[in-house]
Amino acid sequence: MGAATKIVAVDIGGTHARFAIASIAEDGAITLDEPITLHTEDHASFQTAWEDYRERMGGSLPDGVAMAVAGPVNDEIIRFTNNPWIIRPPLIASKLGCSKYKIVNDFEAVAHAAARAPTDEFIHLAGPDTDLPERGTISVLGPGTGLGVAYFYRRPDGTYRVQATEGGHGDFGPVDAIEDAILARLRKRHTRVSDERVVSGPAIVDIYQALAAMEGRAVKDVTDIEIWTAGMDGSDSLASAAVDRFCLALGSVAGDIALVQGAKGVVIAGGLGYRIRETIKTSGFASRFTAKGRFAGLMATLPVKLITHPQPGLLGAAAAYAQKFLGAPST
Repeated sequence: MGAATKIVAVDIGGTHARFAIASIAEDGAITLDEPITLHTEDHASFQTAWEDYRERMGGSLPDGVAMAVAGPVNDEIIRFTNNPWIIRPPLIASKLGCSKYKIVNDFEAVAHAAARAPTDEFIHLAGPDTDLPERGTISVLGPGTGLGVAYFYRRPDGTYRVQATEGGHGDFGPVDAIEDAILARLRKRHTRVSDERVVSGPAIVDIYQALAAMEGRAVKDVTDIEIWTAGMDGSDSLASAAVDRFCLALGSVAGDIALVQGAKGVVIAGGLGYRIRETIKTSGFASRFTAKGRFAGLMATLPVKLITHPQPGLLGAAAAYAQKFLGAPST
């Protein structure tokens, strides 16, 4: 067996940029070295963050680069949904000193990781406690700084195809009076309220403040991190209610996405989903996921899992690179 191909894998989100050296074996198996995480707000551009990482790695890096980016991918200029960086693909080779690169949407990368992950890297959240289907479409979504959405389609021959989407920017549809109040609050600042305005990490602030206003409480100036912490440790009952409300909205949105994509199963991804996994299980997530009127019976047949791989964006970016340049198996 020949030597593994080494590349730099990068996963750029709204808050963090993660870097790691990925080793791709001839059979397509991928291993990641220990990642280095940089804060996007600490660097003026991706270029300066890359130079920081390169210096930390001794001044030289492998020739190939695989990048997962939190925003739409095109050939001219990439703008991030939730951070001010821009990337110009025509300049990547000269700026980074590489000869080969592959850029994918961040949740396109996560979908690659979900398609490759073994069954023991999934936690069951809702629906039938079975493995993900070996055929058909699997929806992949995850709340973080924004709301990422993608899917992969498993073919009868065992290979798969990934499709990036911007499904997190669909219109938010409230289903009860409390969500009506949340939507009304958000409409004061946004002419259009998308799903990620309610189902994302920072959105917990608006949920919390909307609940406070409904109860006639003074609206506190608190951060999303403070609310998540207080909600999960039980030190603030209103924060706990906000977390429960978040899980309800996540269930509704996940069900909508599964219907739109014709999914046979759903994967929740990301660090936030992992941190609240037990709350998701005991919340109204499952009932909201299946509450789709005439399609409730169909929705109840779909397994919903949470991927536990620690760096799905990095793994998936490397997998996309391997498919493009190394002819690696797409399974």
